[in-house]
Amino acid sequence: MNARLTRTDAEGIATVTLASPGTLNALSTAMLQDLAATFGRIAADDSVRVVILAAEGKAFSAGHDLKEMQSYRSAPDGGRAQFQALFDRCSALMQQISALPQPVIAQVQGVAAAAGCQLACTCDLIVASETSRFGVNGINLGLFCSTPAVALSRRLAPGAAFELLTTGDFLSAPRAHALGVVNRLSPPDRLAEDTRALAAQIAAKDPAAIRLGKRAFQAQLGLPLDQAYRVAGEAIVENALRPDTAAGIAAFLDRR
Repeated sequence: MNARLTRTDAEGIATVTLASPGTLNALSTAMLQDLAATFGRIAADDSVRVVILAAEGKAFSAGHDLKEMQSYRSAPDGGRAQFQALFDRCSALMQQISALPQPVIAQVQGVAAAAGCQLACTCDLIVASETSRFGVNGINLGLFCSTPAVALSRRLAPGAAFELLTTGDFLSAPRAHALGVVNRLSPPDRLAEDTRALAAQIAAKDPAAIRLGKRAFQAQLGLPLDQAYRVAGEAIVENALRPDTAAGIAAFLDRR
């Protein structure tokens, strides 16, 4: 695709790989633009049922490009406009991933730090190497990870998330798994295989039901209970009325 990203498709699974190990797969403006363009194409591709987001090198992503950020400070406004544009672009990408019709699985082989942790936590599922680590460690540089906190606090209890945000400590993959941040752990030499197996399991399900379900799941998060049930109820009725769903239930009953 380009020097920063690669994409391969097979059997309904699109694998997007961050391919800038020299920068620890930093989420520079260029990388964010490339990811947004790639996910835009995937969203419109009905042949893709599941997406795997992987990375090359020792880091999944170390977060934003700090050299790029420091360069903003030479602007007349001290970098305010460029900082705002960067974080707006990053926030838009995270929302784009959440709204993507297909489930997205983060395949985390190394450190996922700051905005890199945000990227992993924004994905619907995380399969992590047993040796990987997760952290929102900007506070160690004097920068509270406010935007990564949005994604992290949706996967982790608020108190635990705030502790990480204020201490700069990292979660080991086993600890992240125990706390529910990570869905599945894998030995490093089996990470790609295990992630692919999960993706294939999901890809084998009814794609329309998965798309309806993801949309409803994302929509009901954070809503008051009555509104959440209203959103979910509308989605499940739409799903139940599909001919493929009727056929699937009939087949199940016939076998019984």
